[in-house]
Amino acid sequence: MRKYLLPQTGTFFKANLHCHSTLSDGTWTPERIKEEYKKQGYSIVAYTDHNKMVNHADLCDDSFLAMNGYEIDINAPGEVWGLQKTCHTCFVALSPDLQKQDCFDFKREYSHACISEMMKRGRREGYFVTYNHPAWSLQDYSDYMGYEGMHAMEMVNYGCVEAGYEDYNPQVYDDMLRGGKRIYCIATDDNHNRRNDSFGGFTVIKAETLDYAHIADALVKGHFYASEGPQITALWVEDNKVHIECLDAVKIAMVSGIIRAGSKYGTEEQPLTSAEFELSPKQKYFRLVVTDKKGKHACTNAYFLDEL
Repeated sequence: MRKYLLPQTGTFFKANLHCHSTLSDGTWTPERIKEEYKKQGYSIVAYTDHNKMVNHADLCDDSFLAMNGYEIDINAPGEVWGLQKTCHTCFVALSPDLQKQDCFDFKREYSHACISEMMKRGRREGYFVTYNHPAWSLQDYSDYMGYEGMHAMEMVNYGCVEAGYEDYNPQVYDDMLRGGKRIYCIATDDNHNRRNDSFGGFTVIKAETLDYAHIADALVKGHFYASEGPQITALWVEDNKVHIECLDAVKIAMVSGIIRAGSKYGTEEQPLTSAEFELSPKQKYFRLVVTDKKGKHACTNAYFLDEL
């Protein structure tokens, strides 16, 4: 029996889920962000200014959804900012009416317990909670493995990649998956528009319609993939095999939680548009990565066999 991992029906909507405007340290107004992102084919922007959530319902229309949110940072002790570790987390409201910002109401302490409670509290209060740019934040295994409560982590943070950091993060994602965390992955811009930091990382969400409730439901259910450019058009499991369809790719790979993976190759002249991989009962999970001729990636969420 065929089980679709991305819904069979609905529409794909291009989204940036991490964005800064002139309301914090960005240089574009919320209105200009809408204008520029719509030009590039985006239908959704989550406005996540630092420590400040503003309702952007006035920007919503039939072709654009402004989601409300904010980003919190907790810094490790240290006298010189930039030399100490930091943890940044985005909270995207799953309802347009949510304005509580309750995650502010506790002592900000750089510890696993404090950061995990912040994530869990955000989740309880109705936010989609993401863990951001671990490379830029100087985070390592000893940090991120102690965090609990996130919905997703940033597989790609384009703003940090553009600035020179290795914030394409497949190893971090696999570390957390193998360590027992069942989380999604997203790609974002984290744009401040002080340099070329827009339109390089996006999350493609499949939902029935472009309204707040359907998009929020799709986020919680994981009906999306993360991309730097390549497009995935279908994904399903059938007869103990995972099948993927995409636009022109030079490589499609399956990554799993064991030392067993697989890859299929095309060329620029004969690109791949589909692939299938057999699943093994020994696998904890699998995820697929599509690579285009520019070396850019599209990454599915991880899917756990015991849930399929």
